[in-house]
Amino acid sequence: MTGTAPTIPSWHVSGDWFDTCRCDVPCPCSFAQPPTYGECDGVLAWHVREGRYGDVRLDGLNVLMVASFVGNIWTEHSDAYGAVFLDERADDGQREALQMIFGGQAGSWPQQMFTMFAGEMKGMDVASIAFEVDDDLGSWRVSVPDKVEAGATALTGPTTPEGARVQTTNLPGSETGPGQVATWGRSTTDRVDAFGFQWSREGQSSKHIPFDWSGPD
Repeated sequence: MTGTAPTIPSWHVSGDWFDTCRCDVPCPCSFAQPPTYGECDGVLAWHVREGRYGDVRLDGLNVLMVASFVGNIWTEHSDAYGAVFLDERADDGQREALQMIFGGQAGSWPQQMFTMFAGEMKGMDVASIAFEVDDDLGSWRVSVPDKVEAGATALTGPTTPEGARVQTTNLPGSETGPGQVATWGRSTTDRVDAFGFQWSREGQSSKHIPFDWSGPD
C-alpha cells in the first residue's frame, strides 16, 4: 500500500505529568539508573492545561499510560510494554491530535521518548480519566473507573521546612524532557487491572514533573 504521510501542523502543549511506580523513593530511573528491582511497572498520567494542535484546542484533556520494562530504559533496549487511555471527552479531532502528539508521531520530546523506549503496545481505549494536582503540589491523583487508581502525597521528612517541597532540577533522566523541576512524593495508592497489567501497592516512588512541548520540530 502507498500513501501520503499526514502534514503535521504547528502545535504546543503544556501541563502536569506524574507517575507512580514500583521503585523505592526516589525512583532511580529519573537519575538514568536501573530501577530498584531490576524491572519496573507503573502509571504515567498527563493533564494538558493549555494545548493546541493546529486549530484544535486540547485544554483540559488527559492521557494515561500503564507500562512495564526491564533494565535501565535510558541505555538498554529491554522488554517494554504499554497501554494507553485517552480522555473520553475528546472529540474526533482532539483524539487524533492526542494520538499524534503522545504517540510520538508529531515530533518534539514524545518522539524522542518513543524512539528510546520502543516497545510493544498492548492496546488503547477511550475512558473517563479523573486527574487532580493540588495547587501547592501537596498531592496528585488520577483514576480510570474500575481499571486504574494512582495517587501520591509530596515527600517530606524531619528536616523539610513546613510547606516546602522536595524537588530536583536537571534530572539526567527526566521523563518530560530537559529543564523541568521534579517534585518527589510517595504513593498512597497504585492499582491497575487493565490490558493484562495487574498490581496493587502503596508507599513506593512517585514524582510530579511539568511538561512543555512544541512541534513538529
